[in-house]
Amino acid sequence: MKQFIKDFKDFASKGNVLDLAIGVIMGSAFGKIVSSLVNDIIMPVVSVLTGGLSFSDLKIVLVAATQTKAEVAILTGNFLKNIIDFFIIALSIFLMIKGLAKMKRKEEAKPAAPTVPVENEVSLLKDIKSLLEKK
Repeated sequence: MKQFIKDFKDFASKGNVLDLAIGVIMGSAFGKIVSSLVNDIIMPVVSVLTGGLSFSDLKIVLVAATQTKAEVAILTGNFLKNIIDFFIIALSIFLMIKGLAKMKRKEEAKPAAPTVPVENEVSLLKDIKSLLEKK
């Protein structure tokens, strides 16, 4: 059991795990922002453009409500809002990864600084040159 706890502690204290945890927390917060964007800004504009149609009310009723049973329906409006959320998040992630890749390419494109030969290398090269000239 002690070995298990030690292994878990080593695993949890590595940088990648902490980076992943931070990414999950940031992603969760970003998801809330996107949901608010869709629900509070995009969907009201879409509602105005569609003549006052509220996507929250869109549904396919499978069984109508009675006095003893609740309505059974497929909530297509909520599903459409979640699809819009997904595409905004996916687009944001795509643009971020594309930007990071572009920055990395620029970093790789920089030429390496020319190395200055060390004095030992210069003397070795002169020795080799003189040996070659003798032959």
